[in-house]
Amino acid sequence: MVTGSGTSDVDTLRPAPEARAAKAVATGGEPPRWKIWLAAWPVTGVFVLSNMPTPLYPLWKQRMGFSAGTMTVIFACYIVGLLAALMVAGRLSDRIGRKPVLLPGLLLAVAACVTFATATSVPELAVARLLTGIAIGITVSAGMAAVVDMGGASRVRQATLAASTAMVLGAGLGPLSAGLLSQALPGPTVTIFLVEIVLLLSAVAVVLWLPLSRPGTDTGGGWLRLPSVPPRNRVQVALGIAVFAPGITSTSFVLSLGPSLLADLLATDSRLVAGGMAFVMFAAATGVQFAARRLGVRSVLLGGSVSTVVSMAALILAVHVQSATWLIVAAVLAGAAQGLGQFGGLSLIGVAVPPHRRAEANAALNVGGYVPAALLPVTAGYLGDAVGLTASSTIFGVVMIVMAAVGAAFVGTRGRERMNAAPQE
Repeated sequence: MVTGSGTSDVDTLRPAPEARAAKAVATGGEPPRWKIWLAAWPVTGVFVLSNMPTPLYPLWKQRMGFSAGTMTVIFACYIVGLLAALMVAGRLSDRIGRKPVLLPGLLLAVAACVTFATATSVPELAVARLLTGIAIGITVSAGMAAVVDMGGASRVRQATLAASTAMVLGAGLGPLSAGLLSQALPGPTVTIFLVEIVLLLSAVAVVLWLPLSRPGTDTGGGWLRLPSVPPRNRVQVALGIAVFAPGITSTSFVLSLGPSLLADLLATDSRLVAGGMAFVMFAAATGVQFAARRLGVRSVLLGGSVSTVVSMAALILAVHVQSATWLIVAAVLAGAAQGLGQFGGLSLIGVAVPPHRRAEANAALNVGGYVPAALLPVTAGYLGDAVGLTASSTIFGVVMIVMAAVGAAFVGTRGRERMNAAPQE
């Protein structure tokens, strides 16, 4: 695909060869690939926790007696914690460094595991989800920026792929392992969180070992504010949000209401089935990023919008014909939509935004995605209590199709002119 400047949008995601060479020499050469992927392990470890509770919701629902609407509120507490962390973590990480921000985030994730394992009421589940959200908010800003920093100027695309796939791989492994272990081992709501604590402690060891340093420039200003980016990069971040937001909102719907839909469509509350559906959704999000790694960013973003549209069409079909097969198709395509939107958005940030604003730009991208991901599934959940899941799912699907179509139009009309900006140090 050719941009207005006469270059392909694949090329615009890569620094010029002479710039790569100069910066590689200045920084002591290219970092080994294994260090980039090792730096991504804390991202995976924390994101395993993000969706680990998904297959356990029916079990907690049976024990505590809450509705589908309450279930989505518990899920939304995670988004609230995440958004609160994004208001601080990205800017703090850019000013004092990645490591001093990442370590407390990992410890908060451990605290969330303890709270989940001992929870006996809805408020305790809400607190556990809130702590999880804070830990995730820290990770998507400071942790993912740390991975891109580790790649350096010479391996931006590889480091972006590592950061993005680490996120969705962890998000998929969490519900699968929870579904499997909770049915195979005693103490289904305790054992899996003990396993996760071990993973998080290994992530702490990695962060302590990695040579992470401050990005180097303090832009001043307050510590608490909405994440922002330099004016010249705002359209680029907005292009990522336009595709990432509908994609992650679709996956949030599957995570929060998928178990209830499966119970209606399959008449089963199997935790393994619920966890398996979430896993294939995020496996698709992981695989599609590797498949798209050689495509131009504009093509990646347009592909994400198309995936959301087809996913929501499949969701509407699934609830009207009572087909679990179409529900799984919808989940897989929603995962692909999130993966492509996330990869495209992070690619633009990695290349266009200077390092000392990168974590804050990551935070801005995620705020734009997670706000609708919190509000719309909760609305659909309570609407489902009032009019039924079939009607609420249909309305949700139509809204997502409209959002994705608007995002595709934005990328199509503004994307071509904004794919070739280089970072200004």
